[in-house]
Amino acid sequence: MRHLLSRLLAAALALAVLSACAPMPAGPAEFSAGRTRVVLPSSAWEDLGSFDETLLALPPPAQVPLQTRAVALRGAHNEVLAVMLVQSHQRSDPRDRTLWTASCSQEQGLWVQDAAAGSPVRVDCLRFKRWAHTSDRFMEKAHPGLVRWVNERGAALAQPYSHLNYRYATEGGAYIEVNALVDLRLLKLPAGNTPDYLRAGMPAEAWSQQMARAARVSVGMMDGFLAVPPFPAALPQ
Repeated sequence: MRHLLSRLLAAALALAVLSACAPMPAGPAEFSAGRTRVVLPSSAWEDLGSFDETLLALPPPAQVPLQTRAVALRGAHNEVLAVMLVQSHQRSDPRDRTLWTASCSQEQGLWVQDAAAGSPVRVDCLRFKRWAHTSDRFMEKAHPGLVRWVNERGAALAQPYSHLNYRYATEGGAYIEVNALVDLRLLKLPAGNTPDYLRAGMPAEAWSQQMARAARVSVGMMDGFLAVPPFPAALPQ
């Protein structure tokens, strides 16, 4: 028994030495957006900066101070694969009843989920455009400010991409909005046959719902923890 314990201790010491010498795996990246802790699934994401603004709400003169954090994911050749902007309220203190007039209407070519069902005191709106880069200039018409911001910072995506927009707001004045431009290759399965082709959009929809759920949950977290879900596909080489 004494010899066995000696061997186990020696093995444990050797393992500890090897662990100390081995490189530690890259962990998640974390940035702040107002009261929200944006935790990304890998350290490959980079910070593009933040900016503040104020959202006017009802009844006047209600105002909600917001902060936006922008991050980008680059590929093996430094190309932009994804850009995400998370906008969140900055204070956690309760406030007077807030009314919201933002609509979540259905639109051709968009996958829309209005979980708030048009409520005047709550917003829970997910809008997803799988082919957002198309020639109908959807992004320029629907989100001109986002397009201009991305282009000014040299963070435009060169490959076909999808766009996610999710907004969640409560009667107590909590607010979070996520905009994400994502390279289509990160959101789809390789099409090898007809069934694969028919299921190609399912991973994108599943990811967008996971993103919306994570943002919704973060509002109720004491520290605003927002765990951004990983993309369904691996990074292109």
